[in-house]
Amino acid sequence: MYACLCLLFLFFTIFAEATYPPGGFHHLSTLRQNKKSSKSKSELPFETRYFPQNLDHFSFRPESYKVFHQKYLINRRFWRKGGPIFVYTGNEGDIDWFASNTGFMSDIAPKFRALLVFIEHRFYGESTPFGKKSHKSAETLGYLNSQQALADYAILIRSLKQNLSSEASPVVVFGGSYGGMLAAWFRLKYPHIAIGALASSAPILHFDNIVPLTSFYDAISQDFKDASINCFKVIKRSWEELDAVSNMKHGLPELSKKFRTCKGLHSIYSARDWLMGAFVYTAMVNYATAANFMAPLPGYPVEQMCKIIDGFPRGSSNLDRAFAAASLYYNYSGSEKCFELEQPTDDHGLDGWGYQACTEMVMPMSFSNQSMFPPYENDYEAFEEQCMSKYGVKPRPHWITTEFGGKRIESVLKRFGSNIIFSNGMQDPWSRGGVLKNISSSIIALVTKKGAHHADLRASTKGDPEWLKEQRRQEVAIIEKWISEYYRDLKE
Repeated sequence: MYACLCLLFLFFTIFAEATYPPGGFHHLSTLRQNKKSSKSKSELPFETRYFPQNLDHFSFRPESYKVFHQKYLINRRFWRKGGPIFVYTGNEGDIDWFASNTGFMSDIAPKFRALLVFIEHRFYGESTPFGKKSHKSAETLGYLNSQQALADYAILIRSLKQNLSSEASPVVVFGGSYGGMLAAWFRLKYPHIAIGALASSAPILHFDNIVPLTSFYDAISQDFKDASINCFKVIKRSWEELDAVSNMKHGLPELSKKFRTCKGLHSIYSARDWLMGAFVYTAMVNYATAANFMAPLPGYPVEQMCKIIDGFPRGSSNLDRAFAAASLYYNYSGSEKCFELEQPTDDHGLDGWGYQACTEMVMPMSFSNQSMFPPYENDYEAFEEQCMSKYGVKPRPHWITTEFGGKRIESVLKRFGSNIIFSNGMQDPWSRGGVLKNISSSIIALVTKKGAHHADLRASTKGDPEWLKEQRRQEVAIIEKWISEYYRDLKE
């Protein structure tokens, strides 16, 4: 998978015209993101700080002690000394972006009188150990992995508690998507630092063939099929028409015109990925109310896309319908005069996920014949070759399950883990790689039929459906129980 988050994460291909299929964590790396898709930094109710962090926590060579400044956000408005500390384990991007889309923590902070902390993941946003050279080669990127990130969080949290003279404060970690994976893993790796974790839309089982390779795209297809069978069929047929146009004598100029591109297309894959990106992202963020996470979108945007497709007169081109639907994602505001398909920008500091996908975050995917996407069988060898070509490294497909587990997770965590909430919405394609059943009395799966990608972590709105309100009430009650038990144990 090639990214999240958060996302993530649509990184359909690590490289142009790659043979590996679309798929990525949050699919964020190759699509142009809307710069207005989150609050400006000045609007966030946080103070920005920087923590001197060691480059390498797992060796004692002289170069390991190189210091970089890790960005974090803090809000002390409701906190009192000794009170709980709520920490967001940052994803693959600018931490301000995640903070502005994780209003749930701010919503519940007054009730718990909690300190809020959002920590940026190393090598993302401003937290780049080698500055502008951080992503230039595997020599520098070799320090980018989830284990180093978790150690960063542990060290920063311990230091923060010491500086606040509040070392007895209980810590609860929160995260969505890749950040949710990190939150769950942090609780398992550092139980002496965090008393519990809320891991929202965390696909920790999307590794090592634990779930079917087709599950992600099958789930997206089901979302569109549930909205409209005709919509599903139109999108499924549009790929053949796309191929047919591209094979024409002047196919690429014709596609450029049809897709209203700002510049002439050089590859059919650009148009394909643009369409797929819209459908994948929209399924992920199919929130019940209007939102502005990945892009400005109306409530239940999958249904709105299908209404556009179903509203075309009979005999209309399937490709024209698919383009019109995809335009909802890229141009809901109607302000875009043309679309930039081949020169994406990285407005949220996401560069770096390609390397993680080529090393530890190996989530291979396929397209089944039942999906609305062209059938594709995963080609791991081609993916490995691309990673060697780009970064000079080979993926380690079994590393995540070795380091964090995943196989037979129910029997393992039943006897080992505690105090983790795995929340998932079944309209989110990443839910298929999540924990969907309770493992024990304290490792709880909260699953909603209509939920989208970490919808529960978003700020509450007046239009929130009752099922979402109930999910959040359950989360608050569980967290309240953890904290009460902690303080009770502290007194004994």
